[in-house]
Amino acid sequence: MSPGGELLAAAMKRASQIAAIALITLLVATYAADYCSLRYQIPGGRAQFGQVPRNVLYVIHVKGGKIQYEPGPQETDTCVHSLFPQNGYYPCWYVSRHPDKLIDI
Repeated sequence: MSPGGELLAAAMKRASQIAAIALITLLVATYAADYCSLRYQIPGGRAQFGQVPRNVLYVIHVKGGKIQYEPGPQETDTCVHSLFPQNGYYPCWYVSRHPDKLIDI
């Protein structure tokens, strides 16, 4: 490899390291801002938690590798108004897009 090629490879490696660190920093900052927004109710007056109705489906494995679904009672799940899962709850935007709760039997 020529000396110019080694410099270019080192510069590319350094640039990719900086990009990776910047991406990780951005993700951590976004999660921290999301947590603070939920914890301290920013913006003011916003509900931290919500309720979303979900359909319960029991998944029954029968002979021949077939799967049978039996409907169960409708449940109301608690969710958080945030971007990421917080406090052990899924975000409301995710829960509302996945209305079926599958339970393996």
